[in-house]
Amino acid sequence: MKELSFLKSKVVLVFVMLIVFATTSNAQQDAQFTQYMYNGLFYNPAFAGKESGYKFSALHRTQWLNYSGTNGPAPITQLLTATGRLEEYNLGYGLTFVNDNIGPVNSQEINLSLGYHKNLRRGTLSLGLSGGVFSSTIKYDELVVVNPDPNIPTTGRETQMNLNIGGGAIYDRGNFYVGLSSRHLNQPTFDFGDGAVDNQLMNHSYLLAGYRIKTFALWTFEPSFLIKSVSFNNFSYDVSVIATHNQRISGGLAFRGEESVSLLLGYGILKDNSLRIGYAFDLVIGGLEAKSPTSHEFMLTYKLQPVSREFQKVIQRTPRFRF
Repeated sequence: MKELSFLKSKVVLVFVMLIVFATTSNAQQDAQFTQYMYNGLFYNPAFAGKESGYKFSALHRTQWLNYSGTNGPAPITQLLTATGRLEEYNLGYGLTFVNDNIGPVNSQEINLSLGYHKNLRRGTLSLGLSGGVFSSTIKYDELVVVNPDPNIPTTGRETQMNLNIGGGAIYDRGNFYVGLSSRHLNQPTFDFGDGAVDNQLMNHSYLLAGYRIKTFALWTFEPSFLIKSVSFNNFSYDVSVIATHNQRISGGLAFRGEESVSLLLGYGILKDNSLRIGYAFDLVIGGLEAKSPTSHEFMLTYKLQPVSREFQKVIQRTPRFRF
């Protein structure tokens, strides 16, 4: 959960909304998504190529709509993912890009993922690794500083980039799946303002699980949950239930611990359901004194099935022989 945090340096108190940087409270720094069940690649690189074909998705999240606080507007996040599979090698590959804005802090990350998939006891075991770059920018003129210090600039901006590494595993039996992953394994450090603001991108771990229930009249139900941890000191969770009819129309409810309840909707635009649109509405029920009451998420996904070509042997006839 995104929270307000205090960055301490000597006798200076820098007040910023925390999403990219951690302080002594170790609050969550990763972006959060209500439609987490459709964006597994963000949390776990083992989702890369887990399914056949090619899949692309784009998501835009406006958190705490119309919020206006001391350190700027409400958080806004974009997520882009792409994944494919090399069937002959049981390998998958994926690309993830995140743009996250919160107050005076802006971050981008781009990661390449590689997944290996092996059949195991009537299920599939997937292992994944990811590597990329995490970039953070702090806008000094948007900071609110108490007792200004000459080591912290008052204008301009500063950007730093660091290596970012993650890993994960998934076991899928068809009717249920469970995955465990960890992001920012190397815990990159960012020190701004001549080292006056020193922050580390903490390790984030995720446990994602879901169960698929097929019922009558083409209805399916999928309850799922996501447990999030920052260095195993800070925990939060999301739970949801999604109902889908004929793989085209879906709707569900979700709950984020101590923060919000959500409504999720989805619809397959094309006849083969390859193009889908999703929407999530969050009603904030916790911490309203520091937030606005609603958040909104829009998502578009496109799945391209692999093209298979079957060649039929043609009978060749000549004056001498035929086959």
